[in-house]
Amino acid sequence: MLIFRPTMIGRIRTYLIRYARLQTGTVSYLTLVQEAELGLNLEISHEKSRLNEMLAEISTQEHEAGHPPLSCLVKVQGSKGQGDNFYKLCEKMGMGEWRSLKQDEEFLKNLIRDTRQFWREEANFQQFS
Repeated sequence: MLIFRPTMIGRIRTYLIRYARLQTGTVSYLTLVQEAELGLNLEISHEKSRLNEMLAEISTQEHEAGHPPLSCLVKVQGSKGQGDNFYKLCEKMGMGEWRSLKQDEEFLKNLIRDTRQFWREEANFQQFS
């Protein structure tokens, strides 16, 4: 896995924590890039891959700390859920076989709900943000 500038990962993580606390629904890749001021061009495949890798790194670190994966809040604009890579990441984190997770309509809804609940709890926000 590539090593990224901590500032960019920090901006993504901070943005997603704030989003989990204050917003509903999910955020598109484009909105994340613009609002977190990442300076990435999603039309360039390696820059989009870089964003995916950073989201995976953040979610892996969150999972290892016992927190829900923040990347469940980010989706491709116009899609109705997550792509295969998200479910493969969940499989790597021990949540189940990725194809089964993708077919389970409740899995993603529950992750999003758990992520919001975790970060809306003031004690968690104060301690871990």
